Amino acid sequence: MADTYKIIIVPDPVLREKAQAVETLTDPLRTQMDRMLATMYEAPGIGLAANQVGLLNRVVVMDIAQREDPGTRRPICMVNPEIIWTSEEPSTWEEGCLSIPGQYAEVQRPKAVRVKYIGYDGTPHEDYFENLGAHCVQHEIDHLNGVLFVDYLSSLKRNMILKKVEKAQRAETVL
Repeated sequence: MADTYKIIIVPDPVLREKAQAVETLTDPLRTQMDRMLATMYEAPGIGLAANQVGLLNRVVVMDIAQREDPGTRRPICMVNPEIIWTSEEPSTWEEGCLSIPGQYAEVQRPKAVRVKYIGYDGTPHEDYFENLGAHCVQHEIDHLNGVLFVDYLSSLKRNMILKKVEKAQRAETVL
């Protein structure tokens, strides 16, 4: 398996930066996607955006197959993903984030989305996602725009979650 990255944790400012579009799909970019997948699987998680590993290019990896069928892997690598359609029907899902460890909250988003992106092999794709897949892809694209799932919560709930993570991080550095 490929090397892994260190996952960036809040309040690191890179998580609030907007990632830049990728001009050309190169072998080093494919290596980045391989490493991001390895990092995501090891964490374990179902999605990871480049910002979360300290890189500011528009790359997302995700794989929700394991949630539906343990042991199954169907990774999706997206370069320059863009939501081109959202359903009017909302969906609420409990979301978590590898950059906000151990914290979860219900987030409302469109139930279905259509996303266009460049795949691992360099070909253009347009895919439809719904339910967990829709939440995951929207969550990861938000990361590329410097938005975290806690931004959808009330300021009270958001601040409570962020304080818990910072306290846990301080306790870890003391050990």
